[in-house]
Amino acid sequence: MTVELLSALSLVAVLEGLFLFAAPGRWRRTMEQLRQLDDHQLRKIGGVVLVVGVVSLWLVRVL
Repeated sequence: MTVELLSALSLVAVLEGLFLFAAPGRWRRTMEQLRQLDDHQLRKIGGVVLVVGVVSLWLVRVL
């Protein structure tokens, strides 16, 4: 389980680095837009991303 968790975290770091490397201006604009949202809106977005991630993980593990 530890290897899988570290692999997943490493993949997240690779994807984050890819976004910053490939489109730093777009990333910066997106972060500025996120800063303008209130906590409730950010929680909704976080919840949706969380559910999509869990469902995706479940599908990958089951199929």
